[in-house]
Amino acid sequence: MFRPKVPTMPQPTGLVAPPAVVEPTAVIQHTPQAPAPAPVVSPAPVPARPTVQLTPGAVIALVGSGTAVVLVVGAVLVSMLLAVAITAASVAVCALVVRSLLASEGKRR
Repeated sequence: MFRPKVPTMPQPTGLVAPPAVVEPTAVIQHTPQAPAPAPVVSPAPVPARPTVQLTPGAVIALVGSGTAVVLVVGAVLVSMLLAVAITAASVAVCALVVRSLLASEGKRR
């Protein structure tokens, strides 16, 4: 159950695709023809998808959602910084208490 099963590859049965056959082709000489007429200038192509047009309501919604994202990310970062600061302060207090206990134990002897 816990041993991995290694798949076995079957032996190749032969050629999968027939080899490509190269056949010689004849070279045909072309005679020059009359020059092509001047190209017609066409108008600029229309883009395949329409451009996005923002309405005032959409702009307000974008600004509001962007502000909300910034506030949420800021709150998360500040809370993480506060958690690190509280942890550091508690470790410092514990270190002072342990140091004091060790110092007072040395004076008793």
